[in-house]
Amino acid sequence: FDFRVLVINNEVIAAAQRVPAHVIGNGKHTIQKLIDITNEDPRRGYGHENVLTEITIDRSTQRLIDNAGYTLDSVLPEGETLYLKSTANLSTGGTSVDVTDLMHPENVFIAERISRVIGLDICGIDIMAPNLTQSLKENGGVILEVNAAPGFRMHLAPSEGLPRNVAAPVIDMLYPPGKPSRIPIISVTGTNGKTTTTRLIAHIVKNNNYKVGFTTSDGIYIQNHMMEKGDTTGPISAEYVLRDPNVEFAILETARGGILRSGLGFKVCDIGVITNIQEDHLGLNDIHDLKDLARVKSVVVESVKKDGWAVLNGEDNHCLEIAKSLPCNVALFSLDENCPSIVEHCADGGIAAVYENGFITIKKGDWKIRVERATHIPLTMNGKAKFMIANVLAATLSAYLYGFKTEGIKLSLATFIPSAAQTPGRMNIFEFSKFKVLIDFAHNPTSYLGIEDYLGSVDATRKIGIISGVGDRRDEDIRECAKIAARMFDHIIIRQEKHLRGRSENEIIDLIMEGLATGDSSVTYEIVSLEVEAIKHAISLAEEGTYIVALSDVIDNAIDIVQSYLDAEIELENRIEA
Repeated sequence: FDFRVLVINNEVIAAAQRVPAHVIGNGKHTIQKLIDITNEDPRRGYGHENVLTEITIDRSTQRLIDNAGYTLDSVLPEGETLYLKSTANLSTGGTSVDVTDLMHPENVFIAERISRVIGLDICGIDIMAPNLTQSLKENGGVILEVNAAPGFRMHLAPSEGLPRNVAAPVIDMLYPPGKPSRIPIISVTGTNGKTTTTRLIAHIVKNNNYKVGFTTSDGIYIQNHMMEKGDTTGPISAEYVLRDPNVEFAILETARGGILRSGLGFKVCDIGVITNIQEDHLGLNDIHDLKDLARVKSVVVESVKKDGWAVLNGEDNHCLEIAKSLPCNVALFSLDENCPSIVEHCADGGIAAVYENGFITIKKGDWKIRVERATHIPLTMNGKAKFMIANVLAATLSAYLYGFKTEGIKLSLATFIPSAAQTPGRMNIFEFSKFKVLIDFAHNPTSYLGIEDYLGSVDATRKIGIISGVGDRRDEDIRECAKIAARMFDHIIIRQEKHLRGRSENEIIDLIMEGLATGDSSVTYEIVSLEVEAIKHAISLAEEGTYIVALSDVIDNAIDIVQSYLDAEIELENRIEA
């Protein structure tokens, strides 16, 4: 007889005797009529649509009927069984009889050993034997084959015997009881610093031997390989990462636009981060003021599970207001250890990350763990970029709260190098022999202030800025950016090529010039519309000690152009040396 033994997770779950398609005579009906009556069984259907399959008449069937000395029009004697197929597969009309409880212990051992030797989590073992109640060694039974994708129908709904719920062991194997069935998620939102914080957290998690998937405003990454390019900070991008079978830990940059359009893309997260809430995107999608914007950003931390953590900016009043109503744990970060909110929070036993005495420090009450000196962290630009230190604090605190050791965090902070490859458009510095070029994605007043603070610590004979305006920002935002630019640059190149978003190029340039007029009156400026030409022109103006800053909203073009100039200089120097 033909038997199928199903082994799941190296354990015998079910066994069935498979009976080839057949009819039993009643002395009245022809063989054709008996087949028709059998196919009227509601359990039978076409292919695999039902628990049994209809019996079809093919060459094999006709040959078996001929060999028995009959035709389809013959009346089969009462009680006689006529087999219509040479195999017992359910897909050819066969039936099954459950014999799970009748298996000899020796046969159970053999089946489970086979699954381990071959290395299959799920396998179907085909056996030909007189029975399974005796050891195969005694009754002469043999193993025919081992199937890596066995059917379940014969066990779920046998024609005779006890049905077996063979799907349950599969689910238990994939999701063992007590083991989490969800991968960890850290979601990062805010106005500025989202992408850098996301990338830094992903770097820390990856260094702790997880396979990481993360989304940013420049693309979707699986283990640092860009899978999709573009602004991928919405729920569709989150779904892309969460559906990937390789991903063990998800870090998701979550922007305002995606939340407003379609939500988050996940139900709960382990840690939610808000870097800050500043004036940007106001006047769009019914978001008119910072209170409206804070309400949107709060969706991320409101999704944190009850035993998870919300990581919030302790210097941001809107973040502190959000913290009051959160049902999860709350941790704060601040550039100022003596910030009132930090002092109060830690006095109550809360956990915070602070910048104190030049160190990135985890604090709880009077207890401190100094993780690393800021000047040893490349991302902080030797401790000069304060807004980058804030991003480091948020990432460090998130990693610490998840449970990563401070030694591992410290090593990750030291090996995360700001560059066009690691952090495209975020403080990318290109060092030429006589001058430097900085490219950054700064596009709102707060990010401009961060660049201004950094440039205040930079020694340069002349500072040249390339600026533009984003069309869907408020008039006052465009003017304010220009006003800040007038303070930090000696000469400004105004360019406007992309992101007009409903405005004309001249309209945006007029707003920039209005902002410049309210700033430092000594600054000089000119207009070069095309970004490519603007960067080339700035480089042509560079002298010994010049510092060029391109605040670009089209990062790829800017990076590619500057890199080509740097490559050309290096090639020339190599030729001279040769």
